Amino acid sequence: MPKRLSFSPREVSSELLLGLPERSRAILVDRYGLKNRADKRTLEAIGQEYGVTRERVRQIENHGIAAIRASEAYRTYQGALTDLRTALEDLGGVMSEESILEALTEEKGDAKHLVFLLTVGHPFVYEKETPDFVGRWQVNPQLAEQVHNALQALGEAISENDLVAENEIVEQFGRILKDAGVKRFTPEMIDHWLKLSKRLGKNPLGEWGRADSPHVRVKSMRDFAYLTLKRHGSPMHFMEVAQNIEKLFKRKAHPATCHNELINDQRFVLVGRGLYALSEWGYQPGVVRDVIHSILEKEGPLTRDEIVERVKRERYVKDATITVNLQDPAFKCTPDGKYCVVE
Repeated sequence: MPKRLSFSPREVSSELLLGLPERSRAILVDRYGLKNRADKRTLEAIGQEYGVTRERVRQIENHGIAAIRASEAYRTYQGALTDLRTALEDLGGVMSEESILEALTEEKGDAKHLVFLLTVGHPFVYEKETPDFVGRWQVNPQLAEQVHNALQALGEAISENDLVAENEIVEQFGRILKDAGVKRFTPEMIDHWLKLSKRLGKNPLGEWGRADSPHVRVKSMRDFAYLTLKRHGSPMHFMEVAQNIEKLFKRKAHPATCHNELINDQRFVLVGRGLYALSEWGYQPGVVRDVIHSILEKEGPLTRDEIVERVKRERYVKDATITVNLQDPAFKCTPDGKYCVVE
């Protein structure tokens, strides 16, 4: 639910524009899309209409904004701009334009007028998009720098394959903010600040991680299957995986297609008849024979019962299946009844 301002952005912007010469007013209205249902227009498009260069349009725009700031109307509506600044401070002091509009506008038509007021108002500073951050507005340079530093530290603390629950990322970021010198913050502020980072992102299950990770930038069936298994926490049959993808993500998942995707991705390990686990859980890739081979190479000669016990940690198979695989020429039984790998 948007917070209520003490004024109408549409009315204030209209009043501020009234004292301008006709062409300056028209250009500002076009540049910020302040007409009903109008889109913002480029410098190039406006220049072609008026028969001037895009640089000349920029000069007229800047001159118009300067004239508004020097006007009596601007002084008259200082209370509205102060109210807007207070609202931004309560929300976090540094925010993306999208977050501001979502928090402060109830009617879609007010959004462009609010952006115009942010542009005209002295307290508001716009910082352009960078490789690490989205474009954002701020009213407190010191706080903005502290938040930026904290977000950088948080991004460095999360590795490529990490997925962090919402409450955990909030707690972790809160500790980093305190270390960065930020004394006051709320969960709402943290939510707005996290959205500033281009290095961090949230997947459809509300878990945070690196924005460039396939566990966050979910696109393919394999990515949805990974998140499904990750949330389940234990091996699942491919048919269950498909069913849960549909439940969790409202995405059609055909079992056969899901099975094919799981087979061809190293993040998954087939651990039983149609059963899949995540390789990051420590499961060995390969068939039962490969698992036996790996165990014996790692631990040395073992009895039949010891091999069965260890293989069943890795695979959901019957004892007889393991025993049959021990007859493979790759293994031999020593005189003391233990099995080893044939050199």
